[in-house]
Amino acid sequence: MQRYIEKAEVLIEALPYIRQFFGKTVVVKYGGAAMLDPALRASTAQDIVLMRYVGMRPIIVHGGGPAINAMLKKLDIQSRFTKQGLRVTDGETMNVVEMMLAGSVNKDIVTLLSQAGAEAVGLSGKDGRLLYARKAAAPDGEDIGHVGEIDSVNTKVLDVLCENGIIPVIAPIATDKSGGTWNVNADTAAGDVAAAVGAEKLVFLTDTPGLLRDVNDPESLIHRVHSRDVEQLKKQGIIVGGMAPKIDACLKALNFGVRRTHIIDGRVSHSLLLEIFTDKGLGSLVSHDVPEGVEGF
Repeated sequence: MQRYIEKAEVLIEALPYIRQFFGKTVVVKYGGAAMLDPALRASTAQDIVLMRYVGMRPIIVHGGGPAINAMLKKLDIQSRFTKQGLRVTDGETMNVVEMMLAGSVNKDIVTLLSQAGAEAVGLSGKDGRLLYARKAAAPDGEDIGHVGEIDSVNTKVLDVLCENGIIPVIAPIATDKSGGTWNVNADTAAGDVAAAVGAEKLVFLTDTPGLLRDVNDPESLIHRVHSRDVEQLKKQGIIVGGMAPKIDACLKALNFGVRRTHIIDGRVSHSLLLEIFTDKGLGSLVSHDVPEGVEGF
């Protein structure tokens, strides 16, 4: 009997959040171990489907670096990255990136959500003119090929799907008015989509507990970050590497009205539910309205 009482208490704890987020849009950047480990794949899909069935409007933006790297290796095409972690994308590489992201990776996620009980539709930025982009400039001036920055998001496509209870699953391949093809960083794309649709939340599933003061110490998690503290954290070398585009995406989303952005550990089973529906939450919160000064400093 005690076990059932504990389950009831969990549901009661979730009730205020279910009420608060009913009808709200949550953009999830899906990547890392949560895409690769079978048990985590299943639990993440269950989380997303539950979000949908309690009245939320989840939108998924995904990466696919491991799948791209594996196919490039199979085809004997060298993977190259800038110091900032951007994939140098020539024409040959772009074909592989689009094939893997908009093809096998995207449809695999759609199938996963379908098996968990939801209706989902896979999209790339080319579908419905969803994502328009322009050529991105690397900070060091290097020509990085078909790497793009999003100019616009056609939110009408996403609204139609969400209003009909269908979960959009977006591969970050964009186009332009000339029909070009652009590889967009998935973190950046998630921030742009969240900003465009006016999401309530933007959540990044990562392979780290969140933003850490010391990347080698998982206990150094920074639970809350005010947006005004971000530049200082960059200067201190705390926001570096793959964390930088995530934090930048958080800032853009916040500046366009997204209320909360989160960087959480996708290696934890049901991490999305723990973040959204529990009092304690999970990972790092980045927001405009937390007390200034970084928690733990």
